[in-house]
Amino acid sequence: MTLSTTPAPTRSGRIHRAWWVAAVAFVAILGAAGFRATPGVLITPLHEEFGWSTGTISLAVSINLVLYGVTAPFAAALMDRFGMRRVVSLALLLVALGSGLTVLMTASWHLLLFWGVFIGLGTGSMALVFAATVTDRWFVRHRGLVTGILTAAGATGQLVFLPVLASLAEGPGWRAASLTVAGAALAVVPFVWWLLRDRPEEVGTTALGAEAGAVRTAPAAGNAAARALTVLRSAARTRAFWFLAGGFAICGMSTNGLVGTHFIPAAHDHGMAEPVAAGLLAVIGVFDIVGTVASGWLSDKVDPKLLLGVYYALRGLSLMLLPGLFAATTEPSMLIFIVFYGLDWVATVPPTVALCRRIYGQDGAVVFGWVFASHQVGAAVAAVGAGLTRDHLGAYDLAWYAAGALCLLAAGMSLAIGHAKR
Repeated sequence: MTLSTTPAPTRSGRIHRAWWVAAVAFVAILGAAGFRATPGVLITPLHEEFGWSTGTISLAVSINLVLYGVTAPFAAALMDRFGMRRVVSLALLLVALGSGLTVLMTASWHLLLFWGVFIGLGTGSMALVFAATVTDRWFVRHRGLVTGILTAAGATGQLVFLPVLASLAEGPGWRAASLTVAGAALAVVPFVWWLLRDRPEEVGTTALGAEAGAVRTAPAAGNAAARALTVLRSAARTRAFWFLAGGFAICGMSTNGLVGTHFIPAAHDHGMAEPVAAGLLAVIGVFDIVGTVASGWLSDKVDPKLLLGVYYALRGLSLMLLPGLFAATTEPSMLIFIVFYGLDWVATVPPTVALCRRIYGQDGAVVFGWVFASHQVGAAVAAVGAGLTRDHLGAYDLAWYAAGALCLLAAGMSLAIGHAKR
């Protein structure tokens, strides 16, 4: 259902309200990334205190990663039905609850529930579908650029939180790190409730770059879960969906699941101090900001499937070189990898969002939610697989090589994506 409306034009000389909405979304996504930065920092402290194996702790990470992804398409539909402000505010409260309760853990199943389920559901509701929803509703001009900026918020979250959490875990202890995450989540809620608005029409304006009198889409009615599943059934009949989902699953394996979860303990295996390794991940976040914003800008100008092919191929080659770069100190070769890999970390998101929007139109955000779910399933597989590899082989090398080979496969799948539903 669509409604024709002519909102009042934005006064000249004033910043368009879309930029304020994007700023609030940036803060929320930044926080979500920070909340999810915790696992890589806490694996070793939890192992040392409770004696839980790397595989057991990685299982909690995997549950978190799966729910982070599977929640996304339903969150996108819920945002259509009930609004972004309500969904994101409740998600932040759930993250605060899950992180705060981890300080009371006494058994491994507590970790699975608090860290895996609660934080997985909460952060999943603020996943990249939130960025896609914001750009779809509030921007016609600069969509690719804003998608890149909001995606870069995830890297900024790493930059802000990782060194702080690593220092807290090594100093006051991992409980202080968990309580810091809970407090940060609660601090964001008032800003989301006060400044975030669901649609331009609510404040008497239009999306940035939209013509006055443009036809807008009415808020979705009916069951949000049913709509998410209906969109999935329709998209699953197209070849493009499976190429997008398959490539993004490999993207998740090679980023969140492997590097994001296991880089710190892998570096620690080679004698590197955890705060130093966490600092390297934060540097990845710095360069990812540059790479992702640039990728968003390029997505407005270059064929997105070509960009994906290049990104995945370069990532695969870099991961195959990584096992030979680990050392007790930060060598120049590792710094080169960090910069190169950082530029590519989530540069895949803007072109993937652009392809979902181009191919699936109005359902693009929900389709991206399902594609993102595959990303997190892939991340979960890699998190557990790499943990088991470390437990049984004593090293992570096989995991790095396998991820690199899969990235080359993802490059081929991306180049095969068509421009229309089929």
